[in-house]
Amino acid sequence: MLRINEEAPNFQINTTHGEINFHNWIGDGWAVLFSHPKDFTPVCTTELGTLAKMADEFKSRNCKIIGLSVDSIDDHNSWKNDIEDVAGATLSYPLIADENLEVAKLYNMLPIKIEGNASDRTAVDNLTVRSVFLIGPDKRIKMSLTYPMSSGRDFFEILRVLDSCQLTANYKVATPANWKSGDDVIIVPAVDNEEAKKLFPEGWTTVKPYLRTLPDPRK
Repeated sequence: MLRINEEAPNFQINTTHGEINFHNWIGDGWAVLFSHPKDFTPVCTTELGTLAKMADEFKSRNCKIIGLSVDSIDDHNSWKNDIEDVAGATLSYPLIADENLEVAKLYNMLPIKIEGNASDRTAVDNLTVRSVFLIGPDKRIKMSLTYPMSSGRDFFEILRVLDSCQLTANYKVATPANWKSGDDVIIVPAVDNEEAKKLFPEGWTTVKPYLRTLPDPRK
């Protein structure tokens, strides 16, 4: 089971943009790896299209997008036409061709004991291949989510978590429930009041001794 702050497993694999080494492909930025149980499935078609339309939002945050489906490059390229037709947007990010289920197993989406090629499997067989991983510049997992097949993913939530992770990586703060970029943040408990005075000289609001809030320090 992969956990938060563990190193994201590296792999070398073919994609619709050519062969990549995953860690090298990420480079010094952030990455979202999101997976799908099968090409030509309805919910996934809407998801890939939604991300195609949101690609600039992620790019502006120095975050790359890469999709994974356990099908061939030819299938991916055929499916891409459907996605672009439905979404009305160009699919600019790569899709991994995980035909031998290598990455799905590496990221604990499928049991290691499963054998065979993806062409012999259905979307129901690959039920758990519905995950999202947010990976930082240090190649460590910052967030992971797994969804049921019937529920399309909320990629605005992924964007929100990315904003939170990028903010909290640079300041000694955390973000509260339902936080959105620009909202007030929380001083982390590890920072005592004396240190907080140096870090946040404009002050803060003490709601409880352990709950201190202040405006977004990037402002």
